[in-house]
Amino acid sequence: QVQLVESGGGLVQAGGSLRLSCAASGRTFSSYTMGWFRQAPGKEREFVAAIRWSGAFTPYADSVKGRFTISRDNAKNTVYLQMNSLKPEDTALYYCAARLGPLGVTEKDYAYDYWGQGTQVTVSS
Repeated sequence: QVQLVESGGGLVQAGGSLRLSCAASGRTFSSYTMGWFRQAPGKEREFVAAIRWSGAFTPYADSVKGRFTISRDNAKNTVYLQMNSLKPEDTALYYCAARLGPLGVTEKDYAYDYWGQGTQVTVSS
């Protein structure tokens, strides 16, 4: 069983920054592919970014490319999402997710095995 706990959300003005964290349980965190997803009210959940166990491959959604950065610290069992130049359209509930096993990075939410409860990000204009 893997538990994921997100933190770092909040209210920020447009153009501001936030850093989300996701702390994971499990002794083999360093082997997980980790992803960030988000869901705005009335919209489907969408992919934001993902990171391979080694940190070597990090795809991003086009809407956040150049503004968001995903990273991980395997010693701390934590994955991060640094969000800069935030826009009102970034407002959503942000989730982290873990994909177990020696599988590759994917943008497909159904491929992830465990999910956190989410942290709210609200960007005011």
